[in-house]
Amino acid sequence: MSKWQIPPDGGHMDRASGVYYQNMTGQQINDRLEENDLIIIPLGSTEYHGLGQNAGEDTNLVGRIAEQVAQATGCTVAQPIWYGSHPFHHLGMPGNIVVPEETFTAYVRAVIAGFWNAGFRKQILLNGHGQDYVIPTAMHQFGKKYQVPSILVNVNWWFVIPEHLRDKEHGGPFDTAFIHGDECEASFSMALFPEFVDPSGFEKSTFEPLFPPGHINKSGSALPLEEGPLPFWQQVGGSTIEIVATPEGTVGDATLADPEKAKGGVVAILDYLEKLVNDIMEMYPPGKLPDIEKATMRPREDVEAVLKGPMEPGGRHLYTFGYPP
Repeated sequence: MSKWQIPPDGGHMDRASGVYYQNMTGQQINDRLEENDLIIIPLGSTEYHGLGQNAGEDTNLVGRIAEQVAQATGCTVAQPIWYGSHPFHHLGMPGNIVVPEETFTAYVRAVIAGFWNAGFRKQILLNGHGQDYVIPTAMHQFGKKYQVPSILVNVNWWFVIPEHLRDKEHGGPFDTAFIHGDECEASFSMALFPEFVDPSGFEKSTFEPLFPPGHINKSGSALPLEEGPLPFWQQVGGSTIEIVATPEGTVGDATLADPEKAKGGVVAILDYLEKLVNDIMEMYPPGKLPDIEKATMRPREDVEAVLKGPMEPGGRHLYTFGYPP
């Protein structure tokens, strides 16, 4: 029997439960940094998922996951980033709030820098949307600009549990493998936030590939490589654009959704993230980071000053190394 609550008893964004940074007092934040100085930053999107699924689905998925991990490990969760970058084929779909890549990466860099300056130098950027091609860019841009000891990790939840997102033909629980707003994603939504889902609005659709078979993975990355080694978003022009091919907002058959099909995957991603947080904190307890000499070639005295932080004697804020992030 799993220790995780599926579905959860609602979310924590408006609760004083010690999960979200923005809901904590300054003293509570100071106390938390002494106990666990890792923060999970959920990144999602606002996009159309059909008549029966909510526009914040990608964000709610990683938010609800992060909340349970925080409760299990003692780490903190940032209020999520609700608007994201989108691959080309999403462009123009009503309800898709598309942020340009340059703007999005700048925003993510600023969030990373702000939490680093606040004392959270260990960060997991937990992504729930097909924007995994830009988040590492933001992380590496932060690293190159500031060159300070940090632990920054980007986790795309579906990369961690591909076997739980596959169709039955490939050993998974679903009739069709994970794509978008489909049986799989709707099932995960029903398992994590059933209050935001209306199964009576679930629809079925099909999309037309415009590329030779055997190259582009029809499930993004969940199917085995022999089904296509190229993730779905690593192409432009290889599929009909969303607003033409799937105006329903569903790529697949959401009518087949069932929360029971998703429970194994939910448990697997929660188990993994709990281990990731605990492993990082075991290697680097509160206040500890990789050695300065191994992480940067900046002068030790300069790095030690920003590590102390602006509120400590002899300390400085991160932005003395440069602004904007």
